[in-house]
This record gives sequence, C-alpha cells and structure tokens, in this order.
Amino acid sequence: MKRAFCIVIISLFILTLFGCAHSENAGEADYPAFTGTVREVWEHSLMIDVTEGDILASSDYVEAIFPDAIEITAAEEDQVQVWYDGEIFESYPAYVHAVSYEIVQTAQNEEAGETSQEEQLTAEEGGISEEDPAEEESDIKEIEADVAEETQTGDDVSVEVAELLAAMTLEEQICQMFIVTPEQLTGVSVATRAGSTTQEALQTYPVGGIVYFADNLVTWEQCSEMIANSQSYSKIGLFIAVDEEGGTVARIGNNSAMGTTSFPNMKTIGDSGDTEEARSVGYIIGSEIGELGFNLDFAPVADIDSNPDNPVIGDRSFGTDASVVSEMVAAAVQGFRESGTLCTLKHFPGHGDTATDSHEGYTELNKTLEELYQVEFVPFQSGIAAGADFVMVGHISVPQVTGDDVPASLSGTMIDILKNDLGFGGLVITDSMQMEAVTDRWSSGEAAVMAVQAGVDVILMPENLEEAVSGLLDAVRSGEITEERIAGSVQKILETKIRAGIVAVESDAAEGVG
Repeated sequence: MKRAFCIVIISLFILTLFGCAHSENAGEADYPAFTGTVREVWEHSLMIDVTEGDILASSDYVEAIFPDAIEITAAEEDQVQVWYDGEIFESYPAYVHAVSYEIVQTAQNEEAGETSQEEQLTAEEGGISEEDPAEEESDIKEIEADVAEETQTGDDVSVEVAELLAAMTLEEQICQMFIVTPEQLTGVSVATRAGSTTQEALQTYPVGGIVYFADNLVTWEQCSEMIANSQSYSKIGLFIAVDEEGGTVARIGNNSAMGTTSFPNMKTIGDSGDTEEARSVGYIIGSEIGELGFNLDFAPVADIDSNPDNPVIGDRSFGTDASVVSEMVAAAVQGFRESGTLCTLKHFPGHGDTATDSHEGYTELNKTLEELYQVEFVPFQSGIAAGADFVMVGHISVPQVTGDDVPASLSGTMIDILKNDLGFGGLVITDSMQMEAVTDRWSSGEAAVMAVQAGVDVILMPENLEEAVSGLLDAVRSGEITEERIAGSVQKILETKIRAGIVAVESDAAEGVG
C-alpha cells in the first residue's frame, strides 16, 4: 500500500508537469474544477486548501486523481481531505509542502474522445519551471530515488522486526509491552542513577521502556548519564518517556537546573490563536528532551476543557472549543515530528468533560457516540491525521457507548473505535495503571489481560510489574490470549522503535536477544 501510495503521488506529479490527463475515469463524470494548495501529506490523508471551486461536489474528481482513496471529506468550506487505507505512509516527498497546483476543467466530449480534464501544476514556491525541462527531470528523478529508498527502508524494517521477534522468548515479547518507572523496575525508593541494579532488573524484566518523573531528574548531566546507562543495559532499545506538556505538567521544564525552555499552560497557547506557537512548543520540547536522551513524550493533551467542574485537565488543554483545540493539537504533533521525538495524544476518548479524576477512582464520560464525534473526538482525529505515534487511552468509562462501566483503557469497544473508526494505526497505550480507577477494581494481572484483550499495545506503569507480566504469561499459556496477539503488538513496537532510531536497522542487531 505504501508503494502504491507513493506511485500515485509521483504519477500525479509527473503527469501534471507535462499537462497530461491522469485519471482513467476521465469522461465518466462532469467533475467540477477547483484550485488549491497541498497543505500536507499525513500518515493516512492528504489535505488540500482550496481557493476556488465547488469543493463539496469535488469528491469524485479527487477520487479520480487518487484512485486508492477510501474517503473524501470536505472538512471545511475551503478544504478537502483525502483518506487512504492500508499501511501507514510514514515518509512523503518534501515537494508536497511547496507546490501549488491548479486543476482546470476543459470541455467534456466523450464522443469526440476529448479529455474531460486537464491538470496543470505550478511550483510557485518550489521553483519548478516549465521552461527548464532538465530541472524538471532532475526533480522527478530525485523524488523517484526518495521513494525507492523509502521502499528499501521499509523492507529492511520488516526483515529486522522478523529477526528480532524470532529471537525473543514469549516472556521477552510480553515485557516489551510495558513502560514502567525506574522504581517499579528496580524496587528502589527514588532512582536518580542507573547502575548494576538497573542492569540486573532489565535482564529479569526486559521492558519496552522507562518513564521518568520530576524526582528522577536532578541536573542535565545526571539525567543524561542515567538515560544513557539504562539504554546501554537493554538488549533492545528502550522507549525513554516523560510527561512534558509545558505549563503545569513539565517534569523537566519546571526544574531550573535542567536549563530547558519553560512554557505557559497550553490554554495560553490556544488563546493566542496562533498554531505556529503550538508547533513551536512541540518542536522545542521535542528537541530539548531529545538532547537529554528522551525519545517519547506523553504530550500533547488532546482533551477539550469543556467542563468547569473538571478537576484534572483545565489549563492543560488548548481550550474549550473543539476546532481550536483540534488545530493546536495537529500543529503540536507536527512540531514533535519535526523534532524527531515520538509524541502521544491523550486522554482518549476525552477527559475534559468528566467531573471526577481517574487518578482517584471511577470516572465517567456521559456522552453518546454521536456527541463524542461532534466534540471529544475532533482533536484526536486531527492529531491522528497529523501523524501522532501513540494514543493514550484513559481510564474513563463511556456507558452510553459501551453499555457497561468498563473504562476505555480496558474496553474493546472503545479501542476498536479508535483503531477502526478513527483510523489510528500507531501504538495504543494505557494511562498509568496505578490509577485508582483501575486498582480499585482489578489486580495488576487482571487489568493487564483485559487491556491486551481490548487491543492495547503498551501497558503503562502497572501497580505490580511482576503480577502483570505473570498474568499475561498465564493468559497465553491457557489460550485466553494467543501468542499471535502478543506478537502483533510487539511487531508494532519494534517497527516504531526502528523508525525512530531507537533500534538500529542492522541485520545482526538481533544477535544476543533471547
């Protein structure tokens, strides 16, 4: 699918350069013309800003140009979004950001065999000139080379993942599905360094990642050394995670000894109305924590602060309006992606309209599915389209949707909506499993099994790591969960680590794993 998508984009680019007709569906419909600019190609979609033309009637026309599209959405009066099915499209030609293209309607005459549409592409910003065929040919060859390299990289990743999985025991695969604190891993009271105790713990429980909190982070040098040591002790590169949202929740930014940029709460960013500020926050946070050795941020917050009685979100949200929050979340995700740090949308399906805090017990979102689509889901959809790597599912019960009081983090219904209806193909992670919304009702083993059965890929901070791992092992051995189900999540985890550079793509990298 990835290759097919690339071919479609290249074909459009090449054919429009030379004024050729593109679609085999030409002449089958009287497609309206529109003029627009490609805003961005995301993992599952292409967004075009339309400056003129009948956008609401242009779905068939766009589908003719992009035949692999499964859905054409007129998101706004001046936008059209083209959605694709299949594998996530991670890499895209840079020229897409720069070109402006025009679609010109010509007279339609099937009997005379005339072309019903003609496409003309002008690179007003990209510097492509019709008067310079040599430059055009060079650009085309460069794009083709990029696609060939991407295809080769994808093949390498698949081979590497297969080798890693084949060399791992079932227990090692299960451990990859956990991100834990250093204290949960080692048993120490507060971890500020990583030495032999960490090394031995990672041999016993080769977890997928470690998340650090403010007490773990003293100075830049101490933090950098602790992370580097932890990575060196792990056979497979670790997710090194932190809650760094900016504002109130900033484990690093609120410590002056760390020397990183401090940001206001995201409400201030949202109130500015400037998406460039949100993009900058994502980029700067991602870049600075990346220099320390972090590769995963549990941000941005995609919740809408729509309930004044909500005790947990408030100013952490970009605002009270779904459209504003949606735009800011997408921009922040773009910034994180540009920084090279993985990011996380949280807390699905939305924690902004709850009256209680899931840290402290049962939390309910009293919304229908239709209402969720109108409000809570909107920022998650934009963040997913922008390329978010993780979605964190909260311990929030949605009884009007699921028919029970099981929290979304353990609900197959809610996670199926996230994956299949909202089209999220990345890693699904729970919120901290130490929260009382979970621990008041289930043991660590029970909760871990329920989460995996529901479709979760990564379990965050179980109350008891040993019990959680044992619970999953027992569930697989009893047939309650299949080995294929475990391998499916671990495959996604390894693919993400390889793409992020956490695990190197080398044919011999799998040696020593087992």
